[in-house]
Amino acid sequence: MLKNGKFFVPPPKDGSDFKELFKQLAAAGAGRPLGNDGFPAGPWTPELLSEAISQIDSNRTGVDLRTVQLWFQENEKGISTANIRWLARIFGCDDPVATAEWQMELSAAQSRLAAKRRDLKKAGSSAALVVPDTAPTTSVDDETKFPAVLTSNASANRPVHRFGLAGRSEALFSRGFPLNLPASVFAGATALGFLSYIMGIHNATYAQAGGLVKQVGFLWAPNWTLLFMVFLPLFLTFVTELLAFWKNEARLKLVAPADRPESDHAWACHVEASSYTYWSVFLICVLVAGVFQWVGVCLIPLIKGGGNYAVDWGKLAIIRPEVISVWEEIVFTGIAYLYMCLCFYLFFVGLILLYTVVYDLWKLGEALKNEQKVEDQQEINEICLRVIRETFRCTVLGVLIAICMKAQSSYLTSTSENIVAWLISDMSSVFRGLNRVNDGSGYRMPTHYSSLLVAVSACVVFLFASLRLGVGSRFPTLFWKMSAVVGLIVAGYLLIGAIVGFSILLGVGILFAIYGLFDPGFGRARATELGNNQHVL
Repeated sequence: MLKNGKFFVPPPKDGSDFKELFKQLAAAGAGRPLGNDGFPAGPWTPELLSEAISQIDSNRTGVDLRTVQLWFQENEKGISTANIRWLARIFGCDDPVATAEWQMELSAAQSRLAAKRRDLKKAGSSAALVVPDTAPTTSVDDETKFPAVLTSNASANRPVHRFGLAGRSEALFSRGFPLNLPASVFAGATALGFLSYIMGIHNATYAQAGGLVKQVGFLWAPNWTLLFMVFLPLFLTFVTELLAFWKNEARLKLVAPADRPESDHAWACHVEASSYTYWSVFLICVLVAGVFQWVGVCLIPLIKGGGNYAVDWGKLAIIRPEVISVWEEIVFTGIAYLYMCLCFYLFFVGLILLYTVVYDLWKLGEALKNEQKVEDQQEINEICLRVIRETFRCTVLGVLIAICMKAQSSYLTSTSENIVAWLISDMSSVFRGLNRVNDGSGYRMPTHYSSLLVAVSACVVFLFASLRLGVGSRFPTLFWKMSAVVGLIVAGYLLIGAIVGFSILLGVGILFAIYGLFDPGFGRARATELGNNQHVL
């Protein structure tokens, strides 16, 4: 039958499940244009069908080739709701009536396939839920191109393999107990604190030329205590919780029911697509922030002496060798910087995963945009609200981490006894009319630059999430409150050591930031946030 210049096959309505129905239609070439001789052009192939679906004008996201390949294979994997619509357009030859008929037929066939799966599970045939051993469902090329296929319904005796840095990094956040990663970072910081106590540099001081006794102990440095014991573990906790919510709950609400393997596979593809980014961040964190910085800031000054860096616990052996020897300092700083660079790699991985979650949500929202279902719109609004709240929390923690780094660096170049006295002195200077802005004393301060990278990276993720999810139009009041808090603490960070009284603005910003961590909705009820908002992505 000819329809719009294409070979049309009417829905058979014979009770076939999706696999049986699709096999017949693909072999017949239903929906393919007729050849020059007026006969069907031949059967569908995964490549041809994937290209045809991606060329549909209203389909902005296209379809993954691997997903189409799964339809052709002899397995029990079905089709998502969004893809049913596009496949119905192909089989319906772009005719509205025929497309509607095929959409109903494909939906019913998918339901029959899901029912068959449930029956097999009840019968105890769990092996039928996985690809049969006799079917060549996964080739070597498939595993190379899509190495991180995550199937939560895989057999417990069949481990899920992850290849590549991206998949392994994502696994640190998504596999195991949610507190494993934050607890590991906290334990590492605690171990460094005990080690500094044993070596005697936990509460160390030294006398400056003017007679000032300056505190440079390890436990007095917020960039090694508050950062790794409080802010970074909290950051990792929020990322882990959001990732679990997205993969195990939210994403499944936006794709076909009972089609978990396809959902996991699509997420894995998004993660692996950022493989270059993971490697870039890993090399920068380990080589530049870890090895090169340790050699330049600690190792060379400890061995040769001197250097234009302010004295801290890592260079105490130069001026107080009776407290700690040079070689003990080298070993301790080496361990500390190795721990630090790995932790900051985890921090940037968390930001990448936040970006990936937002991007994945946006892509799914675009696929559902034209369906105009009220329940889907409300579902997306709820998910967007949860995602932006967790992203805001992580952004606030990222800026707080940057504040710890810059505050410690600025204090070391000041003329105050300890960092608490330095902040109090700056605050009191406003009322006394004194000008006590740090001049840097000619010291190099590489932490200023690295802290700026941390703050900017965290803010960029928040900005990306706000724009992609349309937070300004969905939740305008919440968006401006979040933006105001982020802007306030960023301003406080930028003004550290730059003007007199920066500590006042910094303190106010930190108070609002801490409140935002406990209540990212800023007191607005969830129902009020959602209201009658019917925006879609």
